[in-house]
Amino acid sequence: MDGATGDTTDTPSAVARQLLERVRREQPTESREHALAALDEASLADLRTDRRSALAFWLNVYNATAQLLLERRPALYESRWRFFRTTAATVAGIDVSLDDIEHGIMRDKQSKYGLGYLPRLARCRFGPAYRLDVDPRIHFALNCGAASCPAILSYDAETVDQTLDGATEQYLAQHVQYDEVLDRVRVPRVCLWFVGDFGGPSGVRAFLRDYGRIPRGASPSLSFDGYDWTRVPRRFDTSE
Repeated sequence: MDGATGDTTDTPSAVARQLLERVRREQPTESREHALAALDEASLADLRTDRRSALAFWLNVYNATAQLLLERRPALYESRWRFFRTTAATVAGIDVSLDDIEHGIMRDKQSKYGLGYLPRLARCRFGPAYRLDVDPRIHFALNCGAASCPAILSYDAETVDQTLDGATEQYLAQHVQYDEVLDRVRVPRVCLWFVGDFGGPSGVRAFLRDYGRIPRGASPSLSFDGYDWTRVPRRFDTSE
């Protein structure tokens, strides 16, 4: 049991949450990583059929394993090309990178390049049945260790949408600046990198209206902040 609190449930959702919690508490993670690798295809049925279960699972796996990768192989971060493409986790016997999880699965096999308008050419061994429709809120939930990344939360299938809304609202409140006089709004860089995920510039504005960052009738010009890639210590949301 790694010497940590015993875990008795090995469903995919439970394993992912337990792994993230052990990372948060800086407890040994080997048994949860082995449990993740030992899952079989039958046990992953919910990830193929239930959006909320899949969303919560992959968010937790990404955030947990990104932190473990940073801890165990810190030099990889000096080359982000390598960092995002190296194996970060083994799920049901399948090795996946952070790019596989984010772009191959959670963004419905969309390229990380091309502003969210181009398909991803790289192969992911989790096929079409596992792909999720693009949800731009994930860009305010995934943490790769950079200073501009959002704080890490734990996600549960039953409440994943509410938790994602809270994470998005918190990040936008910290990083969006609206200038009514200049009719301009400064937004996070991810809104440019993945503008297609939002439905284009007009979709970004609609997204900001939905989260109360610009007035309902406003249609300001967009400017995009830079992204601070400075590596920072683990940033878990302490309000949970």
